[in-house]
Amino acid sequence: MTGSDGTLEMAFARRGDQSVLASLARRAPLIAQQALYWDADLPGLPCVYMITTSGCVLAGDRLSISISVGAGAMAHVTTQAATKVHQMSAGLAEQSQRLTLEPDSYLELLPGPTIPHRHSRFVTRTEAVVARSATLLYAEILQPGRKYHGAGELFEYDLYSSALTARRPDGTGLFTEKLVAQPWLDPVRQVGMMGLFDVFANVTLVTRPCHADKIYERTAAGIDGQTGCMAGASRLPNDAGLVYKVLGGQTEPVLAKVREFWALTRHEVTGAPVPAARPWGPPL
Repeated sequence: MTGSDGTLEMAFARRGDQSVLASLARRAPLIAQQALYWDADLPGLPCVYMITTSGCVLAGDRLSISISVGAGAMAHVTTQAATKVHQMSAGLAEQSQRLTLEPDSYLELLPGPTIPHRHSRFVTRTEAVVARSATLLYAEILQPGRKYHGAGELFEYDLYSSALTARRPDGTGLFTEKLVAQPWLDPVRQVGMMGLFDVFANVTLVTRPCHADKIYERTAAGIDGQTGCMAGASRLPNDAGLVYKVLGGQTEPVLAKVREFWALTRHEVTGAPVPAARPWGPPL
């Protein structure tokens, strides 16, 4: 098993009234497009698409992503499509992410959904260093597999493991959250896990308590009678912010719920709305 060692390092900095992608280092299969400024309500916000040239994440891949946002800078980082984790006969694929947010910075890291194929194994670890006056909005959306491929692949992957650890620049720990799913060993259709739902979204917001309080007050919890989605927000320990979780039967309604939370966050922190959904825009 060989796989690829992909690397993507991006650093954003404030330049006058605009934030810029100040440095970029990459090694295939990870690359990034140039920063685009298509958000009319935040004209100084650079929007960057991460791209995987191999199409799928393959067995043996070791992917490393680093994003740093300098003092007073902002950035929106997403993917060009869903992340597909290919079937594996042996081994696994790994991804590590390091996020660094300096004072008064703002990062929206909103990649498309992850789609684990049958008998795939994917482990991702994210470390976030967030200054007290900074804001990080990070979303993970996990699909059950290729739901409409052939007879359907629902929870037929071997392993999906995701861990997120956050701390302050001085090393003070904020929280650690870890999700491990092994559907072949431990069925996820149990009550208290996925139950009858197929799609899961986990959105982490690290921000000032004053922002978190207002967003929490405006975030409704419960079951949406029209879409069947279940959603709700909880407070993170150490006044770190909020975590917002969504369960749904289809991907689009779950993405819509994540988009609602994104809109609340952006309006509260920046005063601007999120852009209208467009076919060429972010996955959300």
